[in-house]
Amino acid sequence: MSDPSFALNDDQQQIQQWVHDFARDVIRPAAQEWDEREEFPWPVVQEAAKIGLYGWDFMAQAMMGDPTGLTMPVALEEMFWGDAGIGLSIMGSALAAAGIAASGTSDQVMEWVPQCYGDADDVKLGAFCSSEPDAGSDVAAMRTRAVYDEATDEWVLNGTKTWITNGGIADIHVVVAVVDPELGSKGHASFVVPPGIKGLSQGQKFQKHGIRASHTAEVILEDVRIPGACLLGGKEKLDERLARVREGKPGNSQAAMQTFEATRPAVGAQAIGIARAAYEYSLDYAKERVQFGRPIIQNQSIAFMLADMATEIDAARMLVWRAAWLGKQRQFKHAEGSMAKLKAGRVAVWTTERAMQILGGYGYVTDYPVERFHRDAKIYDIFEGTEQIQQLVIARAISGLRIE
Repeated sequence: MSDPSFALNDDQQQIQQWVHDFARDVIRPAAQEWDEREEFPWPVVQEAAKIGLYGWDFMAQAMMGDPTGLTMPVALEEMFWGDAGIGLSIMGSALAAAGIAASGTSDQVMEWVPQCYGDADDVKLGAFCSSEPDAGSDVAAMRTRAVYDEATDEWVLNGTKTWITNGGIADIHVVVAVVDPELGSKGHASFVVPPGIKGLSQGQKFQKHGIRASHTAEVILEDVRIPGACLLGGKEKLDERLARVREGKPGNSQAAMQTFEATRPAVGAQAIGIARAAYEYSLDYAKERVQFGRPIIQNQSIAFMLADMATEIDAARMLVWRAAWLGKQRQFKHAEGSMAKLKAGRVAVWTTERAMQILGGYGYVTDYPVERFHRDAKIYDIFEGTEQIQQLVIARAISGLRIE
């Protein structure tokens, strides 16, 4: 496949409609309730599992079985058009699955990824644990340690992770930890902490500005002992990589960055879903709201805002689709994944703010969904690489220089 056409095939169009219908019929009616409760929306996730939307089979089809890379962003846009908090609850396990797929052997992927989801009768969750209280954007500042106990062939993990989606309530935790502090970010590795292991606990559960249905918490690791087989990629591969780095040879990208690079177009698609929801709601409102004897959309100030919103959403979607395609072909050249995530996050925040403006006072109250869209959008300027980190990544890519 040499060039993308961005024309969705029949299967992709069917998936798009399938997810849209679920978002319209199941997610949207539940969105306000779970936003207000600030609890994990188990009933909605279980409904998603029943139809196959939450599960490894769908993720494998969308992520690995699609040569275009477009199925996942298409599905995510529809899901997050429904609601971002519930969407993240459905998709949160995918980050853990991506972490396993990025670093694990084929046997580890087959063993652990399905356990991030369970099945329709017994839903399970996964969590990817990278950020720490003093190591967010600065992954080289990570302090969580993994020490190998050769006598028992176990790894012992100690540290605190924060801002973790599904943290503490997940069945499978994928933990990025330092195995060689002297090597900085190249001395990291990823580990699977299976369910029921002693020493892993939930710390503070965060009360958030937006995406409130998504569970976000600290994960505390106190002498967590896991089998040697839980090191993703295996010890032989880790030892070889660390030896190359110590000799000054290039090593692979460190563990957390491998996962983030793979997921940035998907995160951008989530932001576009929120933006589109706000745009469509404010467009309908502007057609119906009458002031001074005519619908407010007949005022250029409103109509032009909506025209800009539609244009920006389409532009961001094209960047996301291009990045998804390039990522699938392993053809990133100028940080296109970061470009897509940067643009989509900005568009989501700006569009939801404009939507609030169009609704006026109604945009500021919880009776209407627009204020929730705005609260949900802001996280896309922050998580999985802040706006400024994306700019840094792009600047380094286009210049070839170490910009600080």
